Amino acid sequence: MEPRSRRPVRGRRRAAAALAAAVLATAVPAAAADADSPGARAPSVPLRVATYNIHAGAGADQVFDLDRTARAVRDLRADVIGLQEVDVHWGARSDFVDEARALAGKLGMRVFFAPIYDLDPATPGGERRRFGVAVLSRYPVLEAENHEITRLSTQTPDPVPAPAPGFAEVTVAVRGAHVHVYSTHLDYRADPSIRAAQVADMLEVLAADRGPKVLVGDFNAEATAAELAPLWRRLRDAAPGGGGTYPAVDPVKRIDLVTVSPDITVVGAEAVATRASDHRPVVADLRLHRRGR
Repeated sequence: MEPRSRRPVRGRRRAAAALAAAVLATAVPAAAADADSPGARAPSVPLRVATYNIHAGAGADQVFDLDRTARAVRDLRADVIGLQEVDVHWGARSDFVDEARALAGKLGMRVFFAPIYDLDPATPGGERRRFGVAVLSRYPVLEAENHEITRLSTQTPDPVPAPAPGFAEVTVAVRGAHVHVYSTHLDYRADPSIRAAQVADMLEVLAADRGPKVLVGDFNAEATAAELAPLWRRLRDAAPGGGGTYPAVDPVKRIDLVTVSPDITVVGAEAVATRASDHRPVVADLRLHRRGR
């Protein structure tokens, strides 16, 4: 049996300065900035969410073009987007760009980046090389955390399963409601045991949080896979008929998922045809029904 990760003490109440360092706020429309005011509360609150594996900014044609990526994300018209395969000064394949910060700037959104890998610079005095997941938000981010889950590293020889970061969580204030949004990227290997451990670890994180929850990401497995079965005891698939997501050209698998807690209503959801990555994004229209933390 593969070893399971043990999640460290989470430190839920971070200092405001620490959150400010983790979450980059860019030009956000005034309506979003005021969305958590008491006067904006309503019996139910609309929220449009998406998940997108951006392939480090390379399209299905393998050409790096972050402007194209930004256009594809903008066209989703989503309020909160979970991203996977995000490079931050990672390497030549993405021109050593800080993709999280660049996309936030292009889209006028806040961003929280959660590295899976954080490596030494390619050259002395350079920026650290980081790769991971991110969450973009039009709404205020109240808290943000990079959780550890079980991983099998791709950066070390003869890796063994061990806790590693890269499971992003943000708490977003949406017009008087608070919602926890998580972005994940599960193991790609044929052996499902690592993904099974990752599912257990993620559910442990979710169990510690109260209120509405949205878990999105590249699960590298279809919703019917046995290793994902425990998810469906706590969450539900927002787009069971939404279409395939991988590969982006003529997809044959639906491995990019938006999942929600039972207290969230799904109005509609679909995979969106675009070749800006090797995956298709999934977008879902939701309604939040109660405030929760």
